[in-house]
Amino acid sequence: MTTMTEASVREFKMPDVGEGLTEAEILKWYVQPGDTVTDGQVVCEVETAKAAVELPIPYDGVVRELHFPEGTTVDVGIAIIAVDVAGGTAPAVEAPVAEAPAAQPEAPAEEPEPKGSGRQPVLVGYGVAQTSTKRRPRKGAEGAPQEPAAQALQSELNGHGPAVTVTPPRPLAKPPVRKLAKDLGVDLATVTPTGPDGIITREDVHAAAAPVAEPVPQAAPVAAPAATAAPPATYDTARETRIPVKGVRKATAAAMVGSAFTAPHVTEFVTVDVTRTLKLVEELKEDKEFAGLRVNPLLLISKALLVAIKRNPGVNASWDEASQEIVQKHYVNLGIAAATPRGLIVPNIKDAHAKTLPQLAESLGELVSTAREGKTTPAAMQGGTVTITNVGVFGVDTGTPILNPGESAILAVGAIKLQPWVHKGKVKPRQVTTLALSFDHRLVDGELGSKVLADVAAILEQPKRLITWA
Repeated sequence: MTTMTEASVREFKMPDVGEGLTEAEILKWYVQPGDTVTDGQVVCEVETAKAAVELPIPYDGVVRELHFPEGTTVDVGIAIIAVDVAGGTAPAVEAPVAEAPAAQPEAPAEEPEPKGSGRQPVLVGYGVAQTSTKRRPRKGAEGAPQEPAAQALQSELNGHGPAVTVTPPRPLAKPPVRKLAKDLGVDLATVTPTGPDGIITREDVHAAAAPVAEPVPQAAPVAAPAATAAPPATYDTARETRIPVKGVRKATAAAMVGSAFTAPHVTEFVTVDVTRTLKLVEELKEDKEFAGLRVNPLLLISKALLVAIKRNPGVNASWDEASQEIVQKHYVNLGIAAATPRGLIVPNIKDAHAKTLPQLAESLGELVSTAREGKTTPAAMQGGTVTITNVGVFGVDTGTPILNPGESAILAVGAIKLQPWVHKGKVKPRQVTTLALSFDHRLVDGELGSKVLADVAAILEQPKRLITWA
């Protein structure tokens, strides 16, 4: 392993790239040991539970070591790359990082600290000043020697007394693994970790629990075969494919389950003639004010919903369970559900209520393009108040959408189809669609939900109402 000095090597830790995120998967490294990096240079791409994000390094130097291979999920606050900020010659070529197990550098400047240490991860591009600073004493096993700096700091904190014995560090394990250990009655401190960087895995917990389960069959030898642990499930790889649930899809699944079983959903439907709306879309495409902008039915549907919210502000709220309060929002962060290769995401247009139609068109275009490129940031998916999901693009007539957590309403737009319709007393072919509005019945009663849906339908049927109602 390459020798690194305490003074010149900096450890870049996995930052919290989104509010409350605890881990991220390393998708791709853009640098290798020996490469020179500069402040702000992107060194890797990671996928969180919300989006794929590129991480820039916050200082200049030479890459000494990549601590984790691509495809590894790393907890926030754990060092992922070591950089020699003093420069120097490149290290000797070692085994590719994808083939080597994750390992800690021999003498890193900073050790990954266990969660709960009180030290917050540093956001990308906002690293702490690289001047000499005191660090907290490194926790080690009872009686283990400490570094001089740590001993001095500990002595200072204890009033000139001898260094006190510190408790062992908290075992490294992800929340699901901790829950499994709790359910099985396994003390994580007694488990031997086999995961990268000393992380305890589910298999480690099961292995630690196995000896406890073995004596049970001795009391009833006849039942022993039934009590024997079942072998791992097998399947025909030619007929089935198993896909790990992680990243965006895992977060979406958890959010939807939580929403469905927390908020009492009600869904109402209306079928509406949108022929005039489609004609207005074609007219706006020729308008110089919309040159270069994305103009489609979704633009006018979004504006219609914003107008309906303005006329019925009670629908734009959230339920605060802790304080038992309804939080009325005086702004609209309009979420637009977008299907991406990594799963469904819902970025939102901030303060959409204050935008003109051209500004709304520009924001929609940027939102869709960014989502398709997989560059949507976690911040863009936070703080939504109301959402639109356009299932019509898949040829679906309508659906019963599930609320995004923390929101009170979501509008589903079905496919627009040419259908026979009674228009001015005669049956004529008209462009028709079905809208579905799901809402939280704790916040929105049937009357309010019906008014909102009726207003959206009325605007789409007669888009000139945008002028008089906006």
